[in-house]
Amino acid sequence: MTTLAIPLPKRPSHPTGIWDWLTTIDHKKIGILYGVTAFIMFLTGGLEALYIRAQLATPEAQLVSPEVFNQLFTMHATTMIFLGVMPMGAAFFNYIIPLQIGARDVAFPRLNAFSYWTFLGGALILKLSYFLGGAPNAGWFGYSPITGIEYNPGHGIDFWILSLQVLGIASLAAAFNFIVTILNMRAPGMSLMRMPLFTWMTLVTAFLLILAFPVITVALIELLFDRFYGTNFFVTSAGANPLLWQHLFWIFGHPEVYILILPAMGIVSEILPTFSKKPLFGYPVIVLSGIIIGFMGWMVWSHHMFTVGLGPVANSVFAITTMAIAVPTGVKIFNWIGTMWGGSIDFKTPMLFAVGFVALFIVGGLSGVMHASAASDAQQQDTYFIVAHIHYVLFGGAIFALFAGIYYWFPKIYGKFMDERLGQLNFWLMFIGMNVTFFPMHFVGLDGMPRRVFTYPENMGWDFWNMVATIGSLILAFGILVFIVNYIKSARSGEKAGSDPWDGRTLEWSISSPPPHYNFVQIPQVYDRDAWWAQKRERIPAVPVAGSSEDEHNGHDIHLPQPSYWPLVTSVGLFIGAYGLLYTIDIAGISSVPVVAVIGGAITLIGIAAWALEPVNEPDESPAHH
Repeated sequence: MTTLAIPLPKRPSHPTGIWDWLTTIDHKKIGILYGVTAFIMFLTGGLEALYIRAQLATPEAQLVSPEVFNQLFTMHATTMIFLGVMPMGAAFFNYIIPLQIGARDVAFPRLNAFSYWTFLGGALILKLSYFLGGAPNAGWFGYSPITGIEYNPGHGIDFWILSLQVLGIASLAAAFNFIVTILNMRAPGMSLMRMPLFTWMTLVTAFLLILAFPVITVALIELLFDRFYGTNFFVTSAGANPLLWQHLFWIFGHPEVYILILPAMGIVSEILPTFSKKPLFGYPVIVLSGIIIGFMGWMVWSHHMFTVGLGPVANSVFAITTMAIAVPTGVKIFNWIGTMWGGSIDFKTPMLFAVGFVALFIVGGLSGVMHASAASDAQQQDTYFIVAHIHYVLFGGAIFALFAGIYYWFPKIYGKFMDERLGQLNFWLMFIGMNVTFFPMHFVGLDGMPRRVFTYPENMGWDFWNMVATIGSLILAFGILVFIVNYIKSARSGEKAGSDPWDGRTLEWSISSPPPHYNFVQIPQVYDRDAWWAQKRERIPAVPVAGSSEDEHNGHDIHLPQPSYWPLVTSVGLFIGAYGLLYTIDIAGISSVPVVAVIGGAITLIGIAAWALEPVNEPDESPAHH
């Protein structure tokens, strides 16, 4: 009996150089790609913010036109949320989670690569809008009806819709991947209540992603159909209710806030015990509060809509739930302070950023509770008080925690320390700059300065604090510049760090720095919540550790999935297909044929088919095997 041999697509074999990065499915390299890309996007969002602050530094300024100003604040917010904070969190998910749970890779390595390349495609769609017909100009929340074709006929909103749809595909792919990885690939003995806090918060965040993004996907599809095909989901002149968009957007938008902040809480929950030299205070309570935050995040969305006329009953319900969600957040803060209390605290740069996170997040949380009162919110709505609140939560909170994570895990990723003096300077410049920039916005907001205005008259009393805020933004920018210098200098010639420079508690510190490509020679056995810390203190049996020459030799027998270019091809197809929806041609008398979109769709299908047929590992080429 003969068998029919089906030729399978060949994968790149032992790629090097740029080809290595284009075809990698190694979670560590994908984490670095995510981190570098997200930081570059973060810098572009920062430049947009500096333009905004320069325009508002003095009254009646004419640095940019009203239309360009609308594009700047829309792109700034969209960039920071979807292209900066979220993917910087994803960078840590990718690099750290498999190491923390004792795994050699994520559950679906090629899907992981696909999620990165798709994220990059979505980011490019948004950023190239500046050069291909105008950037979006309706705010990151895209309120109807100003996003309708009647009021916004250019392509800016189309770029925004398609970018967010592509980014949503990337986020969903990553979320499913990490849920399966965390639930199925933990080392033996690592029960759920022995998982590190960062792993726990990643798991909650992944569930929020797969539940929240379908909501905004539906809303964006409806808006796209209104703009492309003449439907009337949000067309007020046809009888549509613009509040439909607000409900759909904020049902997604408020869980999105917790998608941004929960990973930051996980990072801080790793750093504070390490530098306080004592176990995390109230571990089960912090886990439970994170789950409750994820659950209750779905019950508070209409506090963004207290001024739209939902009525006293709806406003009362959402005021109560908004006050209630402050409780699990306050519990976390109490536990973080309890962790530091009585500890032998070492104020290295990661600890400074972590403590800075706690302090600034408290300020943002207090102003958030103020918005829980519908009467108070009615006065603060659409003023700079809201801008101050969201920046204390997302910059003072999420960004400070992400910087803490970079300084904390940099020795693990590069095998070198970041410069401590530059790190301390970086922290204080950012801490001072952040407060000087955003705290005055409370004052001008309470004094009535509206959000999203491109200028203001002289006699309003807002001149002084706007100038102070602009000076603060320059201090903040200088702090970011110091970080860039520190990062590049340390990656090139930083002081060598051992495998466990901070006396860490979790499994990533049990292997060499940088980790070997296979992570662990033998999958470790976990006997304690702080597995590595307990082993060092001889409370548990020894766990095999990678890094010795013998271990390196043994590692040659470990087989991992091979590089693949099909995730990249599939993502390129999505990128071309999304752009193709914007550009149509006339063929045989038929107008508006989306030829480019069809080509992109075909490339995507070819990529998926080849991906499915690709062997997980190259077959043994020895004659004995054949």
